[in-house]
Amino acid sequence: MFINFWYPACLSSDLTEAPRKQRMLGQDFVVFRDQTGAAHCLSNVCVHRGASLADGKVNKDCVECPYHGWQFNGEGVCTRIPSLGPDAKIPSRARVDSYPVQEKYGLVFAFLGDLPEAERPPIMDIKEYGQEGWRDTVQHFAWNIDYKRSIENGIDSAHNEYVHPTHGFKGERDDYKLRPITLIKTEWGTGYHNRREAPPLSDEKMRGVSKRDKDAVIDTSTGHEGISSIWTFIHPTEKVFIHQYAYETPIDEDHTSIYLVNLRNFLATEEEDKRMMDLNEVVALQDRDVLEPLQPALTPRTNVHEIFVEHDKAIAHYRELIKKWEDRGWRIDSDQINRTLGKVAYAIPSPARRETKGWVLDPIPLHKPAAAAQAAE
Repeated sequence: MFINFWYPACLSSDLTEAPRKQRMLGQDFVVFRDQTGAAHCLSNVCVHRGASLADGKVNKDCVECPYHGWQFNGEGVCTRIPSLGPDAKIPSRARVDSYPVQEKYGLVFAFLGDLPEAERPPIMDIKEYGQEGWRDTVQHFAWNIDYKRSIENGIDSAHNEYVHPTHGFKGERDDYKLRPITLIKTEWGTGYHNRREAPPLSDEKMRGVSKRDKDAVIDTSTGHEGISSIWTFIHPTEKVFIHQYAYETPIDEDHTSIYLVNLRNFLATEEEDKRMMDLNEVVALQDRDVLEPLQPALTPRTNVHEIFVEHDKAIAHYRELIKKWEDRGWRIDSDQINRTLGKVAYAIPSPARRETKGWVLDPIPLHKPAAAAQAAE
């Protein structure tokens, strides 16, 4: 798991009056709204006696600890300690980590890391969102998988033929062969473009919209943005488009929360939403059912124990980027955390840690940056 990326904490619609506990990157966070409706994300551990802030309540612009009533504002600063009275001087160390938040696409994103704003990777953009002619829906799934397995599945062009009966020929054509892919590389991502043979759309209403009732060559392209976001464009015809954006958050090493934002430019009415979401869920669960039994459960750190072929190029480059981000010191040291489980409370370092000292909780253990690791040898 990696710090210094944006992760969806929850659906905007799920964040109401009460604080919400969210587990991300193996740690607990409290997400809440202040009186203006602005969302905030804090480390969940109260620095007084270790209580869960999310089990408390929102008091005006603060989250109030359920143990002794200490109140922390959206910046993570303690503003009231009831036992000391209304005019008490608050200790400067009475603060918890606060993380930058953005609400976009019906989701509450939190930047879980300490990078300054100018250096942060972007949230994957959805250019069509809110544009005329496009209809959007959002769905949430929670699976027992390593999120990297899910991302690699998303940029795997060869699995559709066998995992998704509606996407190919069910592995029944002896002459089946994928066309070469065109690799797409960006600063924060990897993807590919592919034209492939596909049967008619299985859904009768969609087939009627596309006016395609026989096999055809269709345009598909997909890629990842950063550590855990996927975009997929499916164009069954020159005018019928399905654009999907999946934002994934590792709950811990082998549990993943997935938020799927699906956009379509056909059957774009509210009445069609449920049917389209049901179709999305069928496809998503097909992926889940093949991903959960994978061995090893965690994505390999190298390619030595797997055989890669032509259509695995995007996955290989994703792993190269992962190594690059690990070399920058962004990878969480889960082994060290497991050795201290129940003995030490950690916090993902927030941007404020670069500006002030004297934090109560230790920063989460990270693998050493490449240069630091080499110097230590």
